[in-house]
Amino acid sequence: MTDCPADITALCHRLGDKLMRQGRRLVTVESCTGGGVAYFLTSIAGSSEWFERGLVTYSNQAKSELAGVADNLIEQYGAVSEEVANAMALGGLSHGNATDAVAITGIAGPGGGTAEKPVGTVCFAWAHRENGGQQPEVRSQRHVLAGDRHSVRIQSVIRAVTGLLEDA
Repeated sequence: MTDCPADITALCHRLGDKLMRQGRRLVTVESCTGGGVAYFLTSIAGSSEWFERGLVTYSNQAKSELAGVADNLIEQYGAVSEEVANAMALGGLSHGNATDAVAITGIAGPGGGTAEKPVGTVCFAWAHRENGGQQPEVRSQRHVLAGDRHSVRIQSVIRAVTGLLEDA
């Protein structure tokens, strides 16, 4: 993910403007995108005003250690599941002073897919809490994205940022 495609850049600018106007801060918890969302967001000058941190939780162990995802949740539903994405997002909010979180876990390919979870399956979760609020709201989605590894990852970044804009 070297270049910042124009559509991603525009989405990231819109998101940053909204977060800054509303005094909100964001954490990303990423698996299959490997920090791609954080990369594109922090490509914007001044993003330190609204970007709190990014966690790359590529392995199951990292999901547990960094985002607090329970091992039994991963065992029961699999790392690529809405349940795990929800836990990742909530775990991200538990670190630092973020008000918003996005989590992404998926199978970018070319291997690793199954009949139940084919290559391109990506689960997203978005969590939000009001400043000082105790109980965050969380929502999730599962998508099956088409294309090669790079395409699935780029589409995932776009969907993650778009979902944040929907919540903002």
